[in-house]
Parts: sequence; structure tokens; C-alpha cells
Amino acid sequence: MTHASTTDHGHGKDLKAGHGGNHGAGHVHVVPMRLLIGVFVVLMLLTGATFAATWVNLGYNGNLILAMAIAVVKAALVMLYFMHLRWDKPFNAITALSALFFIAIFIIACIQDSGQYKSNYERPGAGYSVNK
Repeated sequence: MTHASTTDHGHGKDLKAGHGGNHGAGHVHVVPMRLLIGVFVVLMLLTGATFAATWVNLGYNGNLILAMAIAVVKAALVMLYFMHLRWDKPFNAITALSALFFIAIFIIACIQDSGQYKSNYERPGAGYSVNK
């Protein structure tokens, strides 16, 4: 009976070694608390850098690119360390980080496009007065 508790119901797969019938659910790794706290501190510093970047005038495009770069780095850190992609298959990390990078490029392109016509935009009702 004790043999059945360490195998996957007689299939001969050792659950203690992480090779159970769960298809990857048994692969648990422990991340040192020191590393997680270090990543958290870096995320807080990057949040401060995002706030400080609002005081710097790099022009419309420069501030946009700086803010998106900081956001991508923060998201990559969360994905790699808190979502454990650093210890997963490299393909998964590369795919997720590439998608994040291309989403940032897409958002930058869309926002830059809106900056092109914003100077010609007039708020609805801007030419009318309430007191006639």
C-alpha cells in the first residue's frame, strides 16, 4: 500500500521526483525569498523612475518611449520571476517577452499617431458660450 502513494496509481511514475501523471504539475521549484524581495525592490525603483520621468521633458515621443521602456522592463521582471518563466522552457519565456515587446511597439505607434492630429482637434462645444 505504501508503494501506491508514491506512484501514479501503478503506472510506475515516481511522484516524488516530479514525474507524475499531472503533466508538469509536479515540477515545483523553490525561489529564494531574497531573490523575490530583490525583484520587488527593483520594481519599486522602476516605479519611482516612471514617476520621475514625468518631470523630464524629452518631447512627446521621447517621454512616450521612456515610459513604455520602463513598463516593458517591469512587465518582463514580473513575467520572469513572479510567473516563474525564468525556470520554464526558454521557448515560453522568449515567446512571452517577444509578445510583450511587440505590444509595446504597437502601443507606441498608435499613441504617436494620435499625437499627429491632436493639435488640430477642437473639443466639442468649444466655440459656444453657455451665457447668451
